[in-house]
Amino acid sequence: MKKEITRRTFVATTAALSLAGSVVGRPARADAAAEPPQEPGRESKPNILVIHADQHRMDCLGAYGNSEIRTPNVDALAAGGVRFENSFCPYPVCTPSRYSLISGLYVHEHRGWTNHSTLPPGTETFPAILRDAGYKTKAVGKMHFTPTYLDLGFDELVLSEQNGPGRWDDDYHRELRQHGLVDYNDLEDQISEYRKKAPANYWETFGALPSNLPEEYHSTTWTGDRAVETLKQWGPSGNLLMVGFIKPHHPFDPAEQWCDIYNPDTLSLLPGWTDKCLPHDLALSKGYFPNESLTESSLRRVAAYYYATIQHIDQQVGRMIAVLKRKGLYESTMIIYTSDHGEYMGYHHMLLKGNYMYDPLVKVPLIIKYPFRHQRGTVSPVLVSNIDLAPTILNQAGCRPGERMRGIDLAQGLDRREMVFAENRRGSHAMARSKSRKLIISHAKKKAFFYDLEKDPFETTNRYEDPAYREEVRAFTKAIEEWRSFDDLPKIYLNENAPVIAQPNVPSRRDGHREAMIAYCREKMRDEQRRHRPG
Repeated sequence: MKKEITRRTFVATTAALSLAGSVVGRPARADAAAEPPQEPGRESKPNILVIHADQHRMDCLGAYGNSEIRTPNVDALAAGGVRFENSFCPYPVCTPSRYSLISGLYVHEHRGWTNHSTLPPGTETFPAILRDAGYKTKAVGKMHFTPTYLDLGFDELVLSEQNGPGRWDDDYHRELRQHGLVDYNDLEDQISEYRKKAPANYWETFGALPSNLPEEYHSTTWTGDRAVETLKQWGPSGNLLMVGFIKPHHPFDPAEQWCDIYNPDTLSLLPGWTDKCLPHDLALSKGYFPNESLTESSLRRVAAYYYATIQHIDQQVGRMIAVLKRKGLYESTMIIYTSDHGEYMGYHHMLLKGNYMYDPLVKVPLIIKYPFRHQRGTVSPVLVSNIDLAPTILNQAGCRPGERMRGIDLAQGLDRREMVFAENRRGSHAMARSKSRKLIISHAKKKAFFYDLEKDPFETTNRYEDPAYREEVRAFTKAIEEWRSFDDLPKIYLNENAPVIAQPNVPSRRDGHREAMIAYCREKMRDEQRRHRPG
C-alpha cells in the first residue's frame, strides 16, 4: 500500500511567545476594571490553577512547534515554565484518565475503567488532601464523574458536562434550558437516538459544523466565564481551581465567530497521515464516522475547526492569566495545562480515538508554571505521565502525597524513568513506551506491535517478530508484566449513589430533573429536525 506521510517542519514563533500576559484571540472580551494588586509572598499554600482540555493533541499548540495554530496565551505559560515533550496519559478515555490525574493511580488500581464509573471510597485525591490542609477547592467545567457531583475533594462543582447522565444534571445545560437553548450539534454527535437521524452535512463534514449556540453560551466561553469569576474572588493563598474544557473534543463545532479563523485549503496535514487506513487498525475499529471515508479535504476542514476550538480555549486561558496578573497573584500561582488524551486527527487515516495507543492519542501537552521558580522556558525530555500531577501539586502545597499515589514529583526534574505505561479497552491493551521504542500488547486478540520510533516515528512497521529486536521486545514485555497482569484485572467500580458534595446547585437524584431535561431536549431536537426536513 502506498503511504504518503507528511512531516511538517514546525517553526515556533518568537512573537507568540513574547505575548506573555496578553489575551489574544477572537472575539475579544472585556472583563472588569483592573483591581489593586495584592502583595504576593512566598505563601505556604500557593494558589493552584489546573486547566484541563479534552482530546487535545500535543502538537496542536504553538509551544510544541506548530506554526499554524495561534495559541499565544498557552505558549506564554510554556515560556514562563516547563514544557514536557514526553508527556503521556495513562488511559486515552475521558473519565479513566481524569480519575488517574486526580488520584495519582493507574486505572487498574482505581477501577474507573469507563466513562460511567466511580472512584472507590477511600481513594485519596489531591483535591481532598488540599481541602483537609485548609485549601478552598473548586472545579468548573467538564469533570465527567459518576455521580455527576461526586465528592472527590472539591468544595464546589460548577459543571458543564458533555455526555452521560451529567448532561441532564449539570449547571450548563440547566442554564441553556432557561434561555430556550439546546446544543444541537453535541446531541447529534453524542447521543445515539439523535445521531442516527443526523443530517447529511454532519456525516459529510465529520461533525465539523458551526455551533448553533451564541458565543456567550458556547461551553468554552461559559466555562471560561465561571473560571474568571472564581479567580476574581481568590485571596493571596490557599486556593485550588480546576478548569475542565469540553473542547477540542468532537463534535468540532466552534462558535460561529470562530469558524473562519483558519483556511482549510492552506493548512498542512499533521504528521502521520496515510492515504489509506492500515488493515490492522480497521480490524480493531472502523471508527466513529467511519475512518475509511475520510479524505484530505474533509480532514482539512476538521483541522480548521479543531484549531479554532483550541484557539477559543487559549483566549479563555489568557483571560484567567489577566485576572491573576491584575491581582498580583500570577507569579505565586502554580498553573498547569494538560489534556485527558490526544486525537488522531488524520494519523493512520483516522479521526478521534478508539484504536491502538499511537502517540497522537496517548501523548498529551503538559505545561507547568511553578510558583516562584527559576525554570522559565525549560523543555523537559523526561518521560512523564498525568499520574505525576497529583504528587507534584501536593508537594508544591507542602502536603504529603497519598500513600498509594504512584506518580513522581515533576518539580524534582529527575530523569529516572526508562519507560512510561498506559492501558486501554478495560485493560485488555497495555503499552510500554521509552523515548525511542514502544510495545503495544492486545491480550484479548493476542496481537502485539513493537515500534522503533527513531526509524519509524509514525508507527507503520511492526518489529515484534523481527529477530533484530528480539531482546528489546522481551525486555518491554517483562516490564509490562511487572507493571500489571493481564489476568484477574479488577472489575469496574460503579456506585450511582456515592456521596456527592453538599451545595445548593446539586440537584436531588429523585426530583425528576433528568426526565424533564431529557423531554426538553427531545422536543427541541424534534423542532430542529422539522425545520430542516425537505419540503
